[in-house]
Amino acid sequence: LNFGNPYSPEVYWQFVGAIKGMGAACRKFDTPVTGGNVSFYNQSVFGDKTEPVFPTPTIGMVGLLSDKENRMTLDFKKDGDLIYLVGTSRNDVNSSEYLYSYREVKGSPAPYMDLDEEHAFQGQVLSLITEKTVQSVHDVSDGGLFVSVLESAMPNGLGFEIETDDEIRKDAFLFGESQSRAVVSVSPEKQERFVEMMSASEIDFSLLGTVTSTNQMVVDGEDFGEVSQADKTYNSVLAEKMA
Repeated sequence: LNFGNPYSPEVYWQFVGAIKGMGAACRKFDTPVTGGNVSFYNQSVFGDKTEPVFPTPTIGMVGLLSDKENRMTLDFKKDGDLIYLVGTSRNDVNSSEYLYSYREVKGSPAPYMDLDEEHAFQGQVLSLITEKTVQSVHDVSDGGLFVSVLESAMPNGLGFEIETDDEIRKDAFLFGESQSRAVVSVSPEKQERFVEMMSASEIDFSLLGTVTSTNQMVVDGEDFGEVSQADKTYNSVLAEKMA
């Protein structure tokens, strides 16, 4: 847990809120906490102004995989597989990379999160994996849905064609970071079983598009460029910034 000066009411409020939130999540998911570390006074001084770091709770977690056949990865496997969104998209861009980077909004509420919904969502995704109905699973988090799809395409040099939802703002659909969502790929042979399982659950799902062999990123028929070029930028930008 990395925070600024705990004697600052604002920082102390952040610290207490982070602990309460993590505690509620651990109880909901029956997750034990074996230890922790707290670092305060992480701040910089600019003239007569002291600027604390953003509140940064960092979690390291391990789990037990009882059957290695249930190991799941995020990468798309082959051309022609179907790309689905599991979970509900919302008109929410709060605290997103998009809002910070492109709209220069540094302070906004947390993105949508409901613990009961997250618990049900995680259980459903686990069932999809153990039933062998999905080829890949990638959570929607930093950068939003578009980044999740891109990160799934990059490892095997594949492309994708997806469609957005007309009922959701396009920027929110592609770059919003509301929780309890995942991008999954499904082979055509498993589509019927996947739809059957999802329809029997209380979790929303929608068809986004298909995996392609073209190495292109296509959204609503518009070419967003090559996956390989995005991959190069993605993996080199930090080194270039620090050079």
